[in-house]
Order: sequence, then structure tokens, then C-alpha cells
Amino acid sequence: MAFDTHMRRGHPIVFSLIIFFSIIELAISAWLTSRFNAHNNYFSLAERDRTRFLLFTSIWTIVLSGAYMFFFFALPDNVLSSVASHVVFLFLTWVFWTAGAASITAALGGGLNCNTQSVFVYCGQLNALEGFAWVIWILVSFAILVVLIRGILAARRGDGMRGSLIA
Repeated sequence: MAFDTHMRRGHPIVFSLIIFFSIIELAISAWLTSRFNAHNNYFSLAERDRTRFLLFTSIWTIVLSGAYMFFFFALPDNVLSSVASHVVFLFLTWVFWTAGAASITAALGGGLNCNTQSVFVYCGQLNALEGFAWVIWILVSFAILVVLIRGILAARRGDGMRGSLIA
């Protein structure tokens, strides 16, 4: 029963942090996308396209994480509150953040030193975009790990992956 208490407290905390940092990522990526569209001053198509992908990923995360928080509180016995549903959602989100964070890191060459480079126009913003993408990836990785542990416990008690996150 102690794990249920941790899930009741931890789920909203972790999902709120994911949403909070995704809103920051949304703001940065939307601003960069608008600058790139208005001025065409991106260094490469990879930089532009990967910024757009992170914009999509942050919107995906905000909308669906918000929905999963709603289902967790309002409809705890619904199929969308199940372990399986959380695993599918978090796995897709983890894949998106892995791809987005790794691709922007590759496009920037692993990170930028804004004092020594003059190639990238929005150096500080691109560094922030990369950093927050990795922070969100860590949070989503933690969330999927906890949900998988919860799935194992649900399977042991006989509920299977369709079981609720809270017993």
C-alpha cells in the first residue's frame, strides 16, 4: 500500500514537471521556428527541421500529459488510467524526446559555446532548446520506469497491464 501513496503523490508531481518543462520547450521552439520562418537565418535545414520537431514533441507532451493527469484524477478506473495505456503513451513520448534531443544535439555538434562561435544566429536559445529537451527526456525516462515497475506489481497481484496505476 505504500507504493499507492507514492503513486498518488508522485504521478501529479512528475507529470506537472514534464508539462512545465514542455511549456518552456514549447516557448523556445515556437520562438525559434517563427524567427526561422520570418528571416530564413537558420544555419542548416537540419537545425530548422529539428527545431520544428521539438515544437511538435512539446505540444504532444503538453496535451497528452494534461489528459493523462485528468484521467488519473477524474477517471481512475478508466482504460486510459491503466498501466498499459501509460506505458504506450510514455513509450511514444520517450521515443519522440529521444529523437528530438539527440537530433538537436547532433545538429549543434553537441552543444554550442556562444563566446567562440558565430555560425548559429540564436546560440543561447539553441543551447536552451537542447538542454530542456534532455531534461524532459530524463523526466519521461523516470516516469516510464516507475510505470513499468507498477505494471510488474499489477501483474503479480493478478490485474495484468490493464490494471489501474493505483490498487
